[in-house]
Order: sequence, then C-alpha cells, then structure tokens
Amino acid sequence: MESGGLTIPCDILVFGGTGDLALHKLLPALYHLFREARLNPAVRVIALARRNLPRIDYLKLAERHCRAQIARSDFDEEVWQRFSARVDYFPMDASQSADFGRLARYLGEPGGLTRIFYLATAPNLFVPIANHLRIAGLADTEARIVLEKPIGHSLESATAINEAIGTVFEERQVFRIDHYLGKETVQNLMALRFANALLEPVWRNNQVDHVQISVCETLGVENRGAYYDRAGAIRDMLQNHLLQLLCLVAMEPPAQFEAEAVRDEKVKILRALKPITGQDVQDKTVRGQYGAGRIGGQEVPAYYFEKDVDNDSDTETFVAIEAHIENWRWAGVPFYLRTGKRMARRASQIVIQFKPVPHELFSGGQVNQLLIQLQPDERISLRMMTKSPGKGMRLEPVDLDLNLAQVFSQTRRWEAYERLLLDVLEGDSTLFMRRDEVEAAWAWVDPIIKGCEEHFQAPRPYPAGSFGPEQANSLLARHGRHWHG
Repeated sequence: MESGGLTIPCDILVFGGTGDLALHKLLPALYHLFREARLNPAVRVIALARRNLPRIDYLKLAERHCRAQIARSDFDEEVWQRFSARVDYFPMDASQSADFGRLARYLGEPGGLTRIFYLATAPNLFVPIANHLRIAGLADTEARIVLEKPIGHSLESATAINEAIGTVFEERQVFRIDHYLGKETVQNLMALRFANALLEPVWRNNQVDHVQISVCETLGVENRGAYYDRAGAIRDMLQNHLLQLLCLVAMEPPAQFEAEAVRDEKVKILRALKPITGQDVQDKTVRGQYGAGRIGGQEVPAYYFEKDVDNDSDTETFVAIEAHIENWRWAGVPFYLRTGKRMARRASQIVIQFKPVPHELFSGGQVNQLLIQLQPDERISLRMMTKSPGKGMRLEPVDLDLNLAQVFSQTRRWEAYERLLLDVLEGDSTLFMRRDEVEAAWAWVDPIIKGCEEHFQAPRPYPAGSFGPEQANSLLARHGRHWHG
C-alpha cells in the first residue's frame, strides 16, 4: 500500500520513454516501488520521446508492456490506476535544444523537487542531452543523471563523454548504471565474501586454482542488430558486466561498506589486470560468431542474416579471455571470462575452483568448487567430497546447495532495476560505476580490441545452440582445465 514514502520528492524524467528499456524494465520497476510504498507521494514519472502521443495513449502503451513484464499475482488494477496517475508523457526531440526550453516551461520551478534524468537512449545522445539541460537551466546542483552502458566505445570516447558530462554535473550527481550489479546474487557475493570468516583464508592464490566467470545467453541480437554489429561482445559485455563481476570476486575488503570505499577497491583490481597486447591477444583470447543452428527445438539463422547486421560482418558474438591480476592475493591465478549469444543454455555464473588436497589419501577424489549462479536460478553451492554409503572408501561429490529463491520463498525477489532505481532516489552510488572505474576498464579492453584488429583473424564460427567455438575449450584444456557447464 502507498504511504508517506521513503524517498525524496522528485521528478523522474526518462529520455527514451517509448523504448524497450523504459517500457520493459524502468516502468515495471517503478510500479513495484510504488506498490511497496517506496516512492514519496510527490514523485512524478515523465516519459520523454519523439513520438507525438497523447498522454492517454502512452498510458495504454505503458500498461500493455507492464502487464507483460509483471507477474499476474503482482499486478493490481487499483494500484496501477494510482501509479499511472503519477505518469505523464512529454513529446520532444532530445537532439533539439529548443525542445528543452519547452520542457523547462512544462516543469516549472523545482519547488523543492529533485530532478532525476534517466538517459535510456543511445550513448551518442548523452552529451547533447546534458548540454541542453544546462542551457535550459535544468541541471541544478541537486539534479541527478543516470547513464546506461555502454559509456563510449573506447577509452578515448568514454573519457570524452565523462569530461563533457562532468562540465554539467558533479561526479556525485552522475549514476553510471550496470544492471548486473543490482542482481541479488551479485550483492550476495559481497555478503558471502565479507560476512563469512571461513572463506577469507582460502580466497587467494594459495588455495584457488582458477576462477571462471560466464555470461551465456540463448538469445541472439534480437532488435539490436545495428548497435550490436558496431559493438560486439567485447564492448557490449566484457568491458562492463564481466569486469564488474571480476572486481567483486577479486577486490580486497573495503574499510567500510559505502560507495567510495567499495569503488576504490574495484578500481585497484582493474588497474592490476595484466595488459593483453600484441601477440598475447591471439594466445589469451578467442572470438566467435554464431552460425545457423537450433535453440529450444527451433531453427535460428546465422548472425550475419540477423536484421540490421552486415552480411559480411566480422563482429564477434562470443569472446573468451584468460585474464591475470598482478597483486599478492591473485598472482598466478587465471580468471577465465566468457560470454556469448545463441549458446546452448542461458546461464550467468561464477566458479571458484580450488586446488586439490596436498596429499591424496583416497582415489576418485575431486577438487572443491564454489558455484555462484546469477541466472536463471539464484543459488550458491559448494561441492564437497563425501564417502558413498557401503563398504570401502568410495568418494562421491555432494553439493551443499543454497537456493535463494527457496530460502526466501515468502519474499518477492526484487528485479535489478528496482534496487538500482531506489539507490538513485536515495543518492546511494555504491552499485554504480565511478568515472575512473569506467576508464580503467576501457584502458584494459582497448589493447585487446586493437590486437584483434592488428592481427586480424575472423571470429571462429560456432553453431547456434552450442557452447561456443572449440578454440574456447582449448584455452583451458592446454592447462588441464575445462569450462563448467
């Protein structure tokens, strides 16, 4: 039920208000926050886009999409009516400065309201929108701006965006969002590491053999062909999602659980990543591109036949990388990062593979393994060896399994955008990327992209519905290892 609310009174202005992100993620998340009495009564949601829609037509569009995204048991007609009363639509062209003057007149004086500008747009609009907001007098010292990844397509472009945004908004006002950091299991990773004393002594190179971080998707590029063909898996996934997960696995304990302390430790990890340059790019990376195949029993086309994709495209839809962190805790431990589209199964997971016992007493033993699964199920399991019932000492692996959905079955699982939007409203930037963090990630990724271009090798083909190109298996097999799942 609605109450006085826990957040500040504000206007949430969503640029790209008719896009998939706004309709499929942001509005459902705001509906849930409203339903759970998290929004201040003075909060307004204003969708901004070029389509010339009457407000009533936009609300019909929003309701249709929200019904499709929200569980039937959670969608309440009366709650929707009260929530939608807070939603408005303002048609405008975000590339036209004059339209921001109209927007300023529509909004009027803030009157104690904080303005939150959510840029659910193409990255090439970030800087123009920020400048137009400044010229229109809307970028005051209390405003906040939310930027969706990717921030740029290289270190140079990311730095240019950050500098331009920084001339309009102070760093404390900027929220660079990576929705993976809003997932419950990702935050549980920090709880697992820093609230359980038994793991700290073994969370280091003395005991860990290697780490795997995989984000595998069964989907293709869907309606993002034009964007994806310019970006590829390295820019779209490695530079942000995968490196953010690596940071959370590898970072040192922060002095306090607060934004700057956490982000300081993540930046240290990014700066400690061993550069992959020149010939090392061929040795340490594998790029792939999906061909035709079957997903869920259905025939799917090759990547180069997808909508808005160049038929001669050499863009990678899969990448696997062997990374190393040059510090005392992780020296000598490889981190294997993998992401791909049209894979055999949808799974985002982190695997901590421990070293074998120093002296093997029993035959048939396996090494211990910690699995942190982010999707489709959120769970944490630790593989231990135990004796099989009966005569003799025959060992069997058994998983100590913590299924978060079962443990907290009476509690609705928050979607990532609910948590992140609430953090924006509360001014908590812990789960958002700081400027130097974004630039440090690009500084490591840029030489990999450059090496791929200089030592050109077409992406390795793999059939849709497989686990990627065979060369990705060789990346681990040459060291006697294999991918988990």
